[in-house]
Amino acid sequence: MGSTTTIKSPAEPVFNQFASDNYAGICPQAWEAMERANHGFSTSYGDDCWTERACECIRELFETDCQVFFVFNGTAANSLALASLCRSYHSVLCHDLAHVETDECGAPEFFSNGTKILHIPGADGKLDLEAVEHAITRRSDIHYPKPRVLSLTQSTEVGTVYSREEIGRAAELAHRYGLRVQMDGARFTNAVASLGVAPAEITWKAGVDVLCLGGAKNGMAVGEAVVFFNGALAEEFEYRCKQAGQLASKMRFISAPWIGLLESGAWLGNAEHANRHARLLADKLADIPGISLMHPCQANSVFVEMPPATAAALRDAGWRFYSFIGSGGARFMCSWQTTEDDVNHLVAAIRQATGR
Repeated sequence: MGSTTTIKSPAEPVFNQFASDNYAGICPQAWEAMERANHGFSTSYGDDCWTERACECIRELFETDCQVFFVFNGTAANSLALASLCRSYHSVLCHDLAHVETDECGAPEFFSNGTKILHIPGADGKLDLEAVEHAITRRSDIHYPKPRVLSLTQSTEVGTVYSREEIGRAAELAHRYGLRVQMDGARFTNAVASLGVAPAEITWKAGVDVLCLGGAKNGMAVGEAVVFFNGALAEEFEYRCKQAGQLASKMRFISAPWIGLLESGAWLGNAEHANRHARLLADKLADIPGISLMHPCQANSVFVEMPPATAAALRDAGWRFYSFIGSGGARFMCSWQTTEDDVNHLVAAIRQATGR
């Protein structure tokens, strides 16, 4: 007789972590939409009713007839979008801390066959436009990679948010010199929640040509959307997706969760929840002697300076957090799943580690 093996579930963590909003699970609305798509047969490679409806939902969200493509992750979204805007002898201007520069393992350069990434300084994760203009105009000879794209991150890598006016000024500058504007929107929904504006106001109406819209950090399991507001720029983008291994055969399981998020309003509710808990955490940490906020808390992340001994004590107690993201300090991320109890637990651990 054969034996049966019982598969045990992994042990639940003692407490929720703040290292990344990627640690959170799938929100109910995304899960339910995926489950609804999991019945019967459906055509493959995006030629299905779920993908068609998800694209329409995104067009309704942005109030415009945009071109929408779904990929597996943010690295692919950013890299393929930038590659579609550039040739190999072009350059992309981005902030020093931008994900496309610091955390994509050279993927933008790889998929564009060598496009140069030029970093620009700026306080609190935002581009200094004077430095941007200097980078664009400093040289125009054939020996220098020709600037072609200005890349903005919204919200930024340090949790700040570009206002509608700031995006407009950046886009006006870029377009004046013939550059396109790409937006890394891995946490775009958190920026919308922070600003309290319609998504259109801080994208195509402000001059953004292409948006990489994040889903995983907003409550989905996997999947980002590349949204071309300028349809001409999307020509043959589907071929780039296929060549890069980003054309999902069972596309409905990437696209259906978008329907759940967008039709229910959870996309905004999740972002508001995460932002609110980040502000709560920031307020509580600001009251602890020896702990100081590094950047304004405008979205769902909190960056703090803390003594090395405090950071070591926290890690020894089992807490996980990044210290290299955002140019030092410690980063704590909130998600749709973070609770007030989670915040209080972390604050208590930091107080204990500091002896306060």
